[in-house]
This record gives sequence, structure tokens and C-alpha cells, in this order.
Amino acid sequence: MTHPSACDASGQEAADGVPAASMSADEPTVCARPPDRQNPATTPGNPRRNAYASTMAKALLIVDVQNDFTEGGALGVTGGDAVAEGISAHLATQAGDYDAVIASRDWHDADNDNGGHFSDAPDFVDSWPVHCVADTAGAAFDPLLDTALITHEVRKGQGKPDYSAFQGITETGSRLGELLDDLTVTEVDVVGIATDHCVRASTLDALSAGLKVRVLTDLVAGVGEDSSKAALTEVEKAGADLV
Repeated sequence: MTHPSACDASGQEAADGVPAASMSADEPTVCARPPDRQNPATTPGNPRRNAYASTMAKALLIVDVQNDFTEGGALGVTGGDAVAEGISAHLATQAGDYDAVIASRDWHDADNDNGGHFSDAPDFVDSWPVHCVADTAGAAFDPLLDTALITHEVRKGQGKPDYSAFQGITETGSRLGELLDDLTVTEVDVVGIATDHCVRASTLDALSAGLKVRVLTDLVAGVGEDSSKAALTEVEKAGADLV
């Protein structure tokens, strides 16, 4: 699948003046950080990372909107395609609200059970059928998700059962928390799949990192109705705003 890029993969300057760092042809380009957002007072891993930041940024975190998690996939969630389409519509009108658009993906190994995450007899709690294997169609972004405005990607679950996007790594090898530090992000809107698993885990980790977090409830889809309601209640009690 070929996705348009927010930057020119040839290394030319993109529309915002940021040089592009190219990924493979079928991946969204990861953009270099604008020099004017450099902040020597901000250090990765510092829970007060934005205390002295001169620029307070906001990010959209798109969690796991992949073919294997939408209708027809190995672990397809009802409403997954609608979430993909809704996120695209949201970005079409609200992209200007965000300084970064970050998308996470499960990116599991093909040659092992990823720390017990894959099973021929899954319990659908701690073990699951094979899904989102790296470089397969199931791991690709849902085609209804417009990837043109994705500025950064985080891949998780390489050989282990990751749920939170904060467990993943970027193209440059940094953690999501470090990326947000570098971008001086203080606020995050969370969308994606699945409400009761990876959206929940990512939201709780964002709150633990000291970020102001909103979950856009029209742009998430869960595995179970009751478990999804419980997850949203949990993250709200932890400090997230449900909008």
C-alpha cells in the first residue's frame, strides 16, 4: 500500500520548511523536528519536561488503526473502519490544531510468539491469534485512514506483548515519551483502536507522563461494549477528559 507523505521523501524541503527523513516507500515519512522548536531546557524522561518550555505543543496520537484491527482483519473490531474514516475527516478540518500527528502500530515478529502474545489457543486476554506481523497487509494502516498528515510513527510489540504506544519506538530508535519531550508536547488527543486495550494503555501512560490528555470518544472503537465503557471510566478517573 502506498501512502502519501507529509514530507518529500527525496530530501527536499516540505511545505512547512522541514527537511524530510524518508522511510520505506509504503510508510509515512517521519519528519525532522523544526529547529525553532529546539529547547535546551527540555530533557527526555523529565516529568517536568515542559516547565521551562518556550513552546507548548499539542499532538494527536492515533493508536493502531491497522487492517488486522478493523473489519475483516485477524482481530477486527466493529466500527474500526468508521474510526479510520472519522480520523481522516477530523484531520481534514482540525489538522491545524496539532503540532504533531503520531501514529502507533503493532509490528510483531513473524518467527516467534512475541513473548506469548500469539497463541494457537488464545484466551483473548493475555494471548491472541496471529495479527499485525511486520511488513504484512494486516499490519498496514487501514486504507480509510489518510496518512498524509502523519508526522511520526511508533512501532511496538517486536518480540513482546506491547499494548501502550509509549512502549514502542520511533524510526530513529527513541521512545514515544522522548519524542514528545523533544517536541515540547504538553497536550495529547488520543484516538484509535481498541478502546479497552491499546487506547486505554496509551492514555494511562500519557497521563503518567504528566500530559494533559483528551480521548475523542467518537474516534475510538473497542472489542467489547462493557469493557470499553469500563476503560473510558478508568481513564477519566485517572485524569483524562472524554470529549
